[in-house]
Amino acid sequence: MSIQHALLTSLLEKPSTGSGLARRFDRSIGHFWRATHQQIYRELGRMVRAGWLRTELEKGGGRRARKVYHVLPAGRDELARWVAEPGAEGEANQVFMVKVRAEAVVGTGVLGRELRRQIGLHRERLAMYRQIERRDFSAPGMNQAQLLQHAVLRCGILAEESWLRWADEVAPLLDQTPDAGEGPASRASPSPRRG
Repeated sequence: MSIQHALLTSLLEKPSTGSGLARRFDRSIGHFWRATHQQIYRELGRMVRAGWLRTELEKGGGRRARKVYHVLPAGRDELARWVAEPGAEGEANQVFMVKVRAEAVVGTGVLGRELRRQIGLHRERLAMYRQIERRDFSAPGMNQAQLLQHAVLRCGILAEESWLRWADEVAPLLDQTPDAGEGPASRASPSPRRG
């Protein structure tokens, strides 16, 4: 995943200055995707040059003017394209979490299909872990090394079971038709102005 998609998601939720975006990013998407403040500013500049963002100068009582970043239609289109793109094999769950958050602001209506594909992959992995558990860790009287190896495998089993429970809760939400004119997507940036 490009950090740019995470930043576009955050800016569609609320246009921000670079410093405001960095603070919000740390408290929200930053739980899934880490980025330094320097990296955020560098990517904002790239996205302005790519035509995905525009800046607007915000003047504040006695302070120097600050740039507020707004997502342009090309940026929204890029985010929608990325949300609809199938995830790579072995892609981290964190990427999918950002895609779910992005779906909330762009409303593509296609992420449910990707979730179903991911559910299939997670079920296969869980079945493999359980097969390994039955094969390698079902005998009584395991030594400490075997118990520790089994503990690692159990962590994987529990993680897969937890993810699948979460996916079962989210699937109906992603299968709904996005509400036109409602939700955060409708509160996105105003019409483009040069800045």
